[in-house]
Amino acid sequence: MERKDVQEQYKWKISDVFESDEKWEEAFSALEKRKDLTKYRGTLNSAENLLAYFKAEEEITIKALRVYLYAFMKYDEDVRQTKYNSYVARIMSFLTKLDAETSFVVPELTALPEKTLDSFIKDPRLKDYDYVLTRLKAKKKYILSDKEEKLLAQTGEAMSAAGDVYTMLNNAELNLPEIEFEGKKVQLSHGLFSVIMSGKDREKRKEAYHLYYSAFRKIINTLATTYYANVKVNMFHKDVRGYDSCLQMALFDEDVDRSVYDNLVKVVNAHTPLMHRYMEVRKKVMGLDEMYMYDIYPALVEDAELKLSYEEAYELVLKGLSPLGEEYIELLKKGRDERWIDVCETDGKRSGAYSIGIYGNHPFVLLNYQPTTHDVFTIAHEMGHSLHSYFSNKNQPFPKADYKIFVAEVASTVNEVLLLKYLLKTTEDKKLRKYLLNYFMDMIRTTLFRQTQFAEFEEKAHAMAERGEPLNKDNLSALYKQLNETYYGGAVIHDDDIAIEWARVPHFYRCFYVYKYATGITAAICIANRIMKEGKTAVEEYFKFLSGGCSTDPVSLLKIAGADLTKEETFLAAMDEFESTLKEFEKLS
Repeated sequence: MERKDVQEQYKWKISDVFESDEKWEEAFSALEKRKDLTKYRGTLNSAENLLAYFKAEEEITIKALRVYLYAFMKYDEDVRQTKYNSYVARIMSFLTKLDAETSFVVPELTALPEKTLDSFIKDPRLKDYDYVLTRLKAKKKYILSDKEEKLLAQTGEAMSAAGDVYTMLNNAELNLPEIEFEGKKVQLSHGLFSVIMSGKDREKRKEAYHLYYSAFRKIINTLATTYYANVKVNMFHKDVRGYDSCLQMALFDEDVDRSVYDNLVKVVNAHTPLMHRYMEVRKKVMGLDEMYMYDIYPALVEDAELKLSYEEAYELVLKGLSPLGEEYIELLKKGRDERWIDVCETDGKRSGAYSIGIYGNHPFVLLNYQPTTHDVFTIAHEMGHSLHSYFSNKNQPFPKADYKIFVAEVASTVNEVLLLKYLLKTTEDKKLRKYLLNYFMDMIRTTLFRQTQFAEFEEKAHAMAERGEPLNKDNLSALYKQLNETYYGGAVIHDDDIAIEWARVPHFYRCFYVYKYATGITAAICIANRIMKEGKTAVEEYFKFLSGGCSTDPVSLLKIAGADLTKEETFLAAMDEFESTLKEFEKLS
């Protein structure tokens, strides 16, 4: 279907950003003619001058983000349009130059005496920037000279080359083979692979699995070299700044205490027997003598999908999220009615789903809605992101509005858990109930267990490199296979293909990103259960979290909502949720 064939009500209202391409061009031209921020160099030693700089930089950044948003959304409407690809490239180039232009700020501020920084932090005129300044003070020992910081900023694009190469290999030059699917000979793709892996046809899953990994195996040496290059970039930044490890650098950057990561890995490792038990149940329900990794994806309950139209799905989401209160529900309706959402799959449109929000504008959501259970939950998930952005932007000044990636998946997953619990509470269909229990177990498997497995792989691979061991296809594959065996246990046959799964994970090119999915679902389960049990008080405190932006560290914000990730108990509660779900599924099987 072409975009022109979609009814307006199902398209996001991009004119809420800019009315036309001509207006975008005018805004971009104005950005290029803006005042040079380097005039503030050498002046940031007084509160008055610092405030003037912050306000000037803030004005430019807000305008630049709006220009970026329009370009990004227009490109995603149809990625075949080179015009909007050019728009994205132009604004990204501008933002890179802006980073280089303002690279003097951090070293100049961190070179100031702590007494001066403390006076800035306490100055009421700089109240909106107190958290930023507190973090700058903490970073003092890791900041380089003005000249060195500018040099690092200028090398940003070059330093991302490994990730760019991987993206090109993975998306354009992987040369995935052909496979017969639904009576036609078609080229295997990442999307089709996922579809087949979730399908009923075991022989087709086996065929696709081996064909898919055969393509990665043909370039596995290049992929290993590319990943090693990415790790070396992380090590370079770690070394030049003086961090103890790449993991410490990543945690420090997010202002996350090491105990959070350690609690996650410790508790998940202690509960891998639960995953082994789930795999045994899966093997039994599927009636398999031998179970392979290509058998862990299909739903264990067939023909129980929620096949709803978009309108029906949205109404179900409204009902499921009603524990969050009237204001939240009215905002969900507003987002639907005022066209924050781009609903339909069309030719050339970016695949998948996401939410994007910038300061000074309502958020937007991209969907490619299909009448499946997964896509019903996707509506709840993406609107969770959107309303998190909405509340943060509404309640925080610009410097504190953009919440950290560490908490980015919490609100979205709270919505999913609440919707799931609503469906479990209201359904009288035993088959649908079993399906939903299986859905929840797989949500926890893929988001909590699997992402922790990924995090351990990253940690161990970086540690190997930090000890001076070069990374190659053999030691990376041996490491991954060992972890896969630990996580999935003896019910699954761990073949040589699964050993190279590390080569297909794009998130490994974002240093220690994946563990945040696992902490996110842990916090979300805790918060959702609290909302269901305690009602109004829990909702009010959850809204404080949603409205918190980055007004303080993300772990403290989650504590306000009732999820303390510095305590093992929070992670144990998520494991209890998994076990109780598994027990009920076992009883119904």
